Amino acid sequence: MTAPPAPSPLETVAVIGAGAMGTCCAKLIAENGHRVRLWARTPEHAEAIWRKGENRRLLPGVRLPDSLEVTADAARAADGADRLLIAVPTKYLRDCLTDLAPQLPAGVPALSVVKGIEFGSFRRPSEIVRETLGDRPVTALGGPCHAEEAAKRLPASVVAASDTPGDAEAVQRLMNSDRFRVYTNDDLVGVELAGALKNVIAVAAGICDGLGLGDNSKSALITRGAAEIARFGAAFGADPQTFAGLAGIGDLITSCVSQHGRNRAVGERLGRGEPASAVTEDQPKVAEGVNTVRSVLPLAEERGVRMPVCREVYAVLFEHKPAADTVDALMTRPPGGE
Repeated sequence: MTAPPAPSPLETVAVIGAGAMGTCCAKLIAENGHRVRLWARTPEHAEAIWRKGENRRLLPGVRLPDSLEVTADAARAADGADRLLIAVPTKYLRDCLTDLAPQLPAGVPALSVVKGIEFGSFRRPSEIVRETLGDRPVTALGGPCHAEEAAKRLPASVVAASDTPGDAEAVQRLMNSDRFRVYTNDDLVGVELAGALKNVIAVAAGICDGLGLGDNSKSALITRGAAEIARFGAAFGADPQTFAGLAGIGDLITSCVSQHGRNRAVGERLGRGEPASAVTEDQPKVAEGVNTVRSVLPLAEERGVRMPVCREVYAVLFEHKPAADTVDALMTRPPGGE
């Protein structure tokens, strides 16, 4: 029997971003006995979370530990921090960290729960962290973990990946509990790419739901989507085994079937015939797949990676292609070997 990880020495953690996942992680770490300060972008949001004892807008009904401090003052949040936890959507990540950089400590390790690829620069979240905050150990957390469930202590398993020896294990000790199991991995590139691309496939899965195509088609789509993700990752040096694990197929399944999946919800509305502009503009939570697909396709074309599912998602979102037409496009492709 494998022994559980040794308890982590008590740390001070600054959580940058009070969205659903940032709030969830802050709760989990505080419940492990660590000192946690949660930074919210506006004083109004910070005040509402602190006063109500919950993030009622994004995690209603989830009571936060009394020890959890919430603030809109980044310098206060980061004071004495042993680790930064970054939970800002990719679309806003660079601008947010650039603004906060003078108030955040240099050199301390960072844990990213961001899942996306920056449009234009094609940077992964860990690369953006290092470019804006300076060189430091960065670990990425991946795997099937909807904040709505993990925050309620429903069992979840994730993977922490780092290119800095020992840092993933430090995150494992920080977050592991009887309801939140953390594995480790040294494939930072693979875990980040898996976390980004699964959002695109989840949009496609939602389109299947919106069109009422049934279980056979959705299962096939998830399987072929997993193959696209693995091909893309291999082209950028990721370990193929990563995509068969929690960060790959595990996160993909959850994102494609869960009622909590915001990318799947976007796809479902597209499948029902709503225009892409309306669907993407009124989402209360950021659907990362919408921006990620714009980054993925140029990179795939540059490396000669075939990504037919992602290509059809892009066409629906940005080329006004009717969602129903994607079925014929995918099903009438020349047959070939699996």
